[in-house]
Amino acid sequence: MAHILVIDDERSIRNSLKDILEYEKHEVALAASGAEGLEILSHDQFDVLLLDIKMEGMDGMEVLEQVVQLYPDMPVVMISGHGTVDTAVKAIKMGAYDFIEKPLDLNRLLITIRNTMDKGKLIAENKTLNKKVARNKQLIGESEPLQRIKAMIDKVAPTDARVLITGQNGTGKEVVARMIHLNSNRANGPFVEVNCAAIPSELIESELFGHEKGAFTSAVKQRKGKFEQADGGTIFLDEIGDMSLSAQAKVLRALQENKITKVGADKDVNINVRVIAATNKNLEEEIKEGRFREDLYHRLGVILIPVPTLNERVSDIPLLAEHFISLICEESGMSKATISKDALAELQKINWTGNIRELRNVIERLLILCDKTISADDVRLYAHPLGGIVK
Repeated sequence: MAHILVIDDERSIRNSLKDILEYEKHEVALAASGAEGLEILSHDQFDVLLLDIKMEGMDGMEVLEQVVQLYPDMPVVMISGHGTVDTAVKAIKMGAYDFIEKPLDLNRLLITIRNTMDKGKLIAENKTLNKKVARNKQLIGESEPLQRIKAMIDKVAPTDARVLITGQNGTGKEVVARMIHLNSNRANGPFVEVNCAAIPSELIESELFGHEKGAFTSAVKQRKGKFEQADGGTIFLDEIGDMSLSAQAKVLRALQENKITKVGADKDVNINVRVIAATNKNLEEEIKEGRFREDLYHRLGVILIPVPTLNERVSDIPLLAEHFISLICEESGMSKATISKDALAELQKINWTGNIRELRNVIERLLILCDKTISADDVRLYAHPLGGIVK
């Protein structure tokens, strides 16, 4: 069932729509003018707005302009007996979901409302998902090393400078990359992540740059690569140190010319992508060993961000532990648990070889195996499979 507002200055149309939509179990409110409709919208929420174009006083296009500004997620369906292609195109460009001509076709109207509802659900689900992602992807802590990272993100994010993030596995390199993207001018664009270590060397060029149909045996159709998918946004090349030399050469060209060539194609594709890379390897050593291109290193490393290990920021462990307790309890439906100060002190004694990722796993293990309050004894007993390894 949808909550629908109808704005139309013809009483017969308003009442007919109300009867039809209420018969279909929808809840309907009516407004006889644009001004009245905007007043109703200011104190009530609706799933769909049916808006007539030709009205005395404020017409539908003026109402649409205000609705798009004030309620950007409100799906609006324009209705008119004087519609033209130009008017319909203009309404869609302004932000309307659809345009229906009078006399209204009942089946089309109901299908449009159903599709509009589906779109609204997707928007709501996407917002919820983005909130969860944002909550999962935060830099938690107040230690001096972390404050330096946050300050650097604040300076770097608004620019289009390429960033190379270094650090051990589990330190949060991906979180740093996402924070740079979310605080940049490209935040509304895509964030495309590529794990270079997980893609076989013979497939990585197709994965990054795409391919044409027939380019190789299994290329049954044309495919966009990650660079093209990230157009207008950010591409995150994780574990860049594991990329093959041939793929490195093509990435270098993409960075130099802002162009890519799909596998099997003879034409270039222009791209507008910010590149953030990360590695757990010492790239200077990899260059000496001939496994990484020095020119690519300098192209990628305009800004270098070394991410500290958890052992270098043990003062953040209490905040991280509390964060993971809240997050895991919420995600798994557990009742909220607490952790004692002694337990937190015990966590700070551990040698965290797996860094923050390991800490999260330990907190989840403790929540499953312990009572409502996690004690120091619980940490000593369960924190490490081998009985606890301390520094």
